This record gives sequence, C-alpha cells and structure tokens, in this order.
Amino acid sequence: MVDQRLCIAGLGLMGGSLALALKGKTRQIIGVDRHAATRQQALADGAVDVVTKDLASGVAEADLVILATPVRTILSILRELPALRPDGCLVFDMGSTKLAINEAMSALPESFAALGGHPMCGKETAGYGAADADLFRDKTFILTRNQRSTEAVEEIILAMLAEIGANPLFLSAEHHDQLVATVSHLPYLLSAALMRFASAQEDPALWQTSASGFRDVSRLAGSDPHMLLDILLTNKTVVLEQLEAYSGELAAVKQLLAEEDEEALADWLSSAQRQYIGYRQAKKALESDNS
Repeated sequence: MVDQRLCIAGLGLMGGSLALALKGKTRQIIGVDRHAATRQQALADGAVDVVTKDLASGVAEADLVILATPVRTILSILRELPALRPDGCLVFDMGSTKLAINEAMSALPESFAALGGHPMCGKETAGYGAADADLFRDKTFILTRNQRSTEAVEEIILAMLAEIGANPLFLSAEHHDQLVATVSHLPYLLSAALMRFASAQEDPALWQTSASGFRDVSRLAGSDPHMLLDILLTNKTVVLEQLEAYSGELAAVKQLLAEEDEEALADWLSSAQRQYIGYRQAKKALESDNS
C-alpha cells in the first residue's frame, strides 16, 4: 500500500498503466488529462478516483505529483509547480530523457522533494487505450537523483515500484541519457528510416515480400511521433553522437561488401551474432535474478 494521495498528470500509456497498476493500492489517485474521452474512460475503469483537465486543481491536494506527459510538457509543469503548490509536495516523473528534467527538478524551491524516473518498457501504440496494469511488471525502472531528492521521496517511490512489480535501477541523469540513446532512441530512428526508405520505393509487391524481419525492425516506426520528437530534441547531443558512431559501423560493413572481403565480412557477421547471443543470455540472467 502506498499511503499517499497521488496526482498523475497525463493518462496516456505510461500514466494510465501506472494508475491501473496502483488501483486500490493508494489512498487516492487524481488523474489529470486534457482529453475528455480519456478522463471518462479512466474514471469508468476505476483507474482514478477523481479526474480533471485542470492541472491546478489536480495537484492542489496531492501528496505526490507524478508527471507522465511528454518530456517538454514535464519541463513546463515543473516551471509551473512552485506557483501551483507554494507549500511544496513530492514530485516524480516518467519522462524518457532525464538530464533536462533533473536540472528543472533541482531548480524547484526547497519545499519540494523530487526524484526522476523512466520505466524501460512500452508499446508502439500510445494513449490510454493501450494502458496495461502489468506493463511495468519485471521491467527495469530507472531512477535518477537530483538536488531535491531526499530519502523520504526515494522510500515512497521504491514502495510504489514494489507495488507495481518493477525493478529499480539508480543511474545518474547523464549516464541514463547516454545509455537510452543507444538502446532506445537510436533504434527508433533506424526503424523510422527503414520505413521511410521502403515506402519511398512505391512498389506494390514490396509488402507482399515483407515478412518477420521487416516487421520486427520496422515496428518502432509506429511509435507516437509527438513523444519521440520531445525525446530526440531533449537528448539531441547524445543522439547525434550515436548516429555518427553508427554511421561509421555501416560504412565499415559497406566497405567490406564493396571489396568482397568474404573473410572479414564473415567475421563481422559472426561477431554480431555472438554479441547478440551474449546480450540474450545477459537479459535472461537478469530476468532470472529479478524473478
């Protein structure tokens, strides 16, 4: 039981899933969302006890404000909070980039206690309709400290993560943004680039010949572009560095193929296969340790 009155701002995939996962496990859940249909459905599902489109009224009585909106909206809300809650409160976020958010949290008045967060899970389908109470179960949930982080807010968030079955991992905001650029933001861009490249061919037989390989690699292109736009722009420097490094890897294999260097090309492919097997084994071991 999380003995807090929570306000979840943003009832999309992440916020809606959190509300469903915490259903009956908190003192009260207040939902804030600008979409009337989302508010009505969340209330009908019992995901929230109270729902409003007005942020000010939503946060007014909350012990813990959870920000589950796109990143730049989170930054905007953090700037508004001191005026909305001059007495302060606990603050947590679920944004996909952390450095800018943690800097904004650090700038909050001392009456606030704040902790950054990012659940390493999701779907390519956005919105409350895709929300799932089990979305976070057995998934890594990264936590990032800032100058407003306290033992009290960490204790409450860790209790909340235990309730939803997530596995906490503390990282610095900088380290987080570096890692997710590699394993999350770069894969999205590669998937989107492949989708655009394939579609530009305008060959009706293309989709008939596509199978599981194209399906798996292109899946992330279906992600919410508004959410990804915020992610890319708030982690621009690191993403650009990763794109440059990845371009070098593509250039290397392109050269091997152009030169028909069969031995080196075979080594390149075999190395990638071994690394993939190692990755799967490491993930399996982590999942076993956390079960």
